[in-house]
Amino acid sequence: MLPRVLVVDDEPGVRTALRRGLSAEGMEVSVAADGTEALRLATTGAFDVVLLDVMLPGMSGYRVLERMREQDVATPVLLISAKSGEVDQADGLDLGADGYLVKPFSFLVLVAQVRALLRRRDNAGQQACLRVGALEIDRSNREVHWGGQPVTLSPREFGLLVALASHPESVVPKDDLLRMVWGEEQFVTRNVVEVYVGYLRRKLTAVGAGELVQTVRGQGYRVSADA
Repeated sequence: MLPRVLVVDDEPGVRTALRRGLSAEGMEVSVAADGTEALRLATTGAFDVVLLDVMLPGMSGYRVLERMREQDVATPVLLISAKSGEVDQADGLDLGADGYLVKPFSFLVLVAQVRALLRRRDNAGQQACLRVGALEIDRSNREVHWGGQPVTLSPREFGLLVALASHPESVVPKDDLLRMVWGEEQFVTRNVVEVYVGYLRRKLTAVGAGELVQTVRGQGYRVSADA
């Protein structure tokens, strides 16, 4: 799966340049132009890294970051700002930023910082809660709730749901699910994914979430917040 990056900047040229550059580096990029939209997107938990400009219309980057952390969104955030003062950088880091990059910056340095945040996230296991619509997944305690109702899953079912919910609205191919959930177990075939999707759907149906996991014929499966 491609890393998903949210770029937030009120300058169209910056958004376009970063979208093109990061896409060329093998990342899936979404953009936002103001603080309100940035907060709406960031709190879905759908992104692996957020590049967040400090000076934004509607709501500052500092406020967006503060609200994210208040809502327990642990997605790594790299603040981008024309302010180079030590106090500005300290304020951002104190609010929960994972890095601070001063404009104008080298694109190579930005990519290196993004990749470092992705590695740090992978190494830490990204233990924060994952939310997609009414679905809540607590990775650290291995608990799942739909609309407040607990959903009891086997370890494989849990792993499958996490793999899908980590990329909401995106189609995850069966081969990718095999690698993420079953690893390098050579005896496992693609049919086992279909079997476990069936198990998972039955348990979700019991709590009213039968449409959460959707089949995209010929491609794979996806989780939709509109279920």
